[in-house]
Amino acid sequence: MDRTDGLAAHLLIATPAMADPRFARAVIYLCAHTPEGAMGLIINKPAPDVDFSDLLDQLGIEHGQDAAAIRVRFGGPVELGRGFVLHSTDYPGTHGTMRIDDDTAMSATTEILESMAGGRGPEHSLFALGYAGWGPGQLDEEIAQNAWLVATPQREIVFDGNDDSKWTRALATLGIDPLLLSPVQGRA
Repeated sequence: MDRTDGLAAHLLIATPAMADPRFARAVIYLCAHTPEGAMGLIINKPAPDVDFSDLLDQLGIEHGQDAAAIRVRFGGPVELGRGFVLHSTDYPGTHGTMRIDDDTAMSATTEILESMAGGRGPEHSLFALGYAGWGPGQLDEEIAQNAWLVATPQREIVFDGNDDSKWTRALATLGIDPLLLSPVQGRA
């Protein structure tokens, strides 16, 4: 996918019109958006009962106690057994790193996990299992049906650990009070 097209490097913010409960109050960092489809990572939903240290142990990656502080997020319902790291571009990455814009990249390699476990990872990062994916035109249709709002990402929203407030803070970047949102869509 050509990640420089469309809405890549933007946030998708679920509205009350979002019918899929997996995406209720979700904030998604959109990594790719082309005519062939779209891909993003939910950045505000913790993965229940998943510990980063345990994942490193399963992969045979040595780590210190600091690894326990890294939170695992539910990145979306596609490929739940696959991990993705959304991160700042200060981490050079390798063949498995996709640069999304000047500030953000995504890696899906054990190399970045080893770096993070050893304290040599990117300055800003978010680890997620699974991703959100859309087929050709599907995301555009969902946006037209008022299921998503689109916003410019702010690093402090994307990478900080306060997942509970990310949806409200992302809406605030658009000047929207969540109490004023209606689940009923309309046309002007």
